Amino acid sequence: MSYGYIIVAQNTKKVNYINCAIKLAKSLKQAMPNCNITLLSDENCISKYFDNIVKFPYGDLAPYSNWKLINDWQVYAASPYEHTIKIEADFYIPFNIDYYWEVLSKKDLVICTNIRNFKQELSEVKYYRKFITDNNLPDTYNALTYFKKSFIAEKFFNVVRNIFDNWDGYKKILKCNSNEPATTDFVYSIASHIIGIENSTLNCYKEYSFVHMKKHINNLFTEDWTDNLVYEKNYNFRINSYVQKYPVHYVNKTFCEML
Repeated sequence: MSYGYIIVAQNTKKVNYINCAIKLAKSLKQAMPNCNITLLSDENCISKYFDNIVKFPYGDLAPYSNWKLINDWQVYAASPYEHTIKIEADFYIPFNIDYYWEVLSKKDLVICTNIRNFKQELSEVKYYRKFITDNNLPDTYNALTYFKKSFIAEKFFNVVRNIFDNWDGYKKILKCNSNEPATTDFVYSIASHIIGIENSTLNCYKEYSFVHMKKHINNLFTEDWTDNLVYEKNYNFRINSYVQKYPVHYVNKTFCEML
C-alpha cells in the first residue's frame, strides 16, 4: 500500500503558493524523512523536497482568475497514492504525524473537524464559521483532509466539483449573502453533509487536528499573529514558549519567508 501527502499550489498575483508548498514539504521531510510528497500545480517547479510534481488532470479550470479553489477537487484523481493526506500550502509541520495513518486508513475519507490555538488547546471559536453555523452544516476544515482510493472518496470529490460548478444554484437554497464566494471550507462542508458526516469525518479522533493562527481563535489584536506573538524555530517550533505539537496553519503568507 502507498501512503503520501499532497499539496495543491497555484500562484496568484499576491501570493507565491509554490514557495509556501516548498517550505511545507521541507518541514514534512524534516519531521518524516521517508515520507512521500506530491505537489499538484500548473507552475514549473524544481525542488528536492517533492517526490512527484504533477499537473492538474483536468487542467486549470480558472485560468484567468485568482480564485483557484475550483481546482481543488482534482486532488483525488491526481494523487499517486492509495492513502493520501491533503495539506494546504500555508502549513508548517513541526512534528512527525505519520501516526495519523493507523487511525485514518480505517476510513475512506476523513476531513478535519478539530482546530487548536497556539497554546495547543482545542478551540470552539466559530467567528469565521457563520455560513456553516447558519446552515447547520458539519464543522469541517478542508486544510487537512485524508482520503483513500475508494467509492466514498471519489463520490465526495465529485460532489465537491458539482458544488463549485453550480455555486449560484446552491446559494439559492442556502442561507447566505448573494455574493458569498465558494470557499473550499464551505464547499467541503456541504459535500460532507450530502454524503453523510459518518462517511466523511471522525470527530472522536481529537489528535487529527491543527493549530489555526487566526486572530479570534488565538485572542489576538490583529490578524497578523507575528505582530502579537514571538516565535522560535530551533529544535522545536515554539510560539510564545508553547511547543507546537500539531500541524500549524500559519495563514499569514509572509511568514513563509521566515521558515
